[in-house]
Amino acid sequence: MAYQVPNLQNKPSVLNSSPAVKAAQPAKSSWFKSLLTLIMVVIIVGGGVYLISDYAGLNLFETGAIKLDAQWQAVFLTNGQVYFGKVGKVTRDSVSLRDIYYLQVVSEPLQRSQEGEVPVVTDNQQAEQRLTLVKLGNEIHGPADAMLINRSQVVLIENLKDDAKVVQAINDYINTKK
Repeated sequence: MAYQVPNLQNKPSVLNSSPAVKAAQPAKSSWFKSLLTLIMVVIIVGGGVYLISDYAGLNLFETGAIKLDAQWQAVFLTNGQVYFGKVGKVTRDSVSLRDIYYLQVVSEPLQRSQEGEVPVVTDNQQAEQRLTLVKLGNEIHGPADAMLINRSQVVLIENLKDDAKVVQAINDYINTKK
């Protein structure tokens, strides 16, 4: 008694000949292509938004960034200098600042010899040191009242309250110039 094995190569496959299976295969392939297309569109749009926001300096993706919504800000630099002004555009490379003021130490003698004379501080006299607020632009080299600061030199930027002593001194200076 011999058992005969059917020749599977010449007969059509039962799995592939069913109309229901043939209809399901293109749907699966179409669904996968749609998903892949959707993922590519999201990646391209997300990359475009990131590049545009980075170029425009919008910082959409930085978490923890403060909003510079106060009228005046203090910009602290790595060399110890502090500038007070209005921060404009902040990018990855630079910080723009306008209406700039800074602090300067002024030494004055404790006593004046006679009224009207210009006091001269000698080594044995003591001098009082005090901070004064200076408007940028009054220096000998006559700089414009705007700066573009290298971002790597900025330690921090902070908003100033309207009742801060520096802001009051700035407002006093502005009011005397009017």
